[in-house]
Amino acid sequence: MIYRELTEKEYADAENRILYEDNHLLVVNKRAGEIVQADRTEDETLADLYKAFIARRNAKEGGVFLGIPHRLDRPVSGVTVFAKTSKALERMNAMFRDGEVHKFYWALVCRRPEAESGELSDWLIRNEQQNKSYVCRDNSGQRKDAKLARLRYRILGNTDRYCLLEVELLTGRHHQIRCQLSNIGCVIKGDLKYGAPRSNPDGSICLHARRISFVHPVRKTEMTVEAPLPASWAGIAGAAFGGKVSV
Repeated sequence: MIYRELTEKEYADAENRILYEDNHLLVVNKRAGEIVQADRTEDETLADLYKAFIARRNAKEGGVFLGIPHRLDRPVSGVTVFAKTSKALERMNAMFRDGEVHKFYWALVCRRPEAESGELSDWLIRNEQQNKSYVCRDNSGQRKDAKLARLRYRILGNTDRYCLLEVELLTGRHHQIRCQLSNIGCVIKGDLKYGAPRSNPDGSICLHARRISFVHPVRKTEMTVEAPLPASWAGIAGAAFGGKVSV
């Protein structure tokens, strides 16, 4: 298998973004704008980038296995897990499916929620043509295409213009956090698709997969991996805390 040759800058950047690695797992900090898995744009995927990285680092002549147990939306940044073996992939797939992986996101929203913390439970309908999800308002999940979406949130801090939320994702629906927060009037900064008044200069949205916790699929040890915030909005997040956060 021949992978593209990474430049020295690309290789160093890929190496610096590794948050955890062993023989079974690779956890990296995805940038907003990167795609995890191939789509119709045919842009290079994060998986392909790290296959090329591993092939070069390990001087591997054969193909590099890198399974994808979960995905982040293109404009979202943060913790992304890859499986380096088929056994790890099978077990991680089951853990994600069964709710045994605990996912926490940070979201910078344009309006403070009414409650300091809460749980949102909505039935969502996905519009494939628009690549967008909507809250189903006309029934209680009776439509066959509606899927139950649940999350918990809590306020971490505020600035004069934005509110920083931590969101625990309890289900894994299409655009779930973006759709549910927009539904209560708390649109994510930069998220034009769900009602933000303006885009971010880099095309990102201020939604970051901050932390993930699970039992290692092979070693059976508890582990938590955290990703530093993008520099583009870490300053605002730090101001919400009244100080700095890791960037």
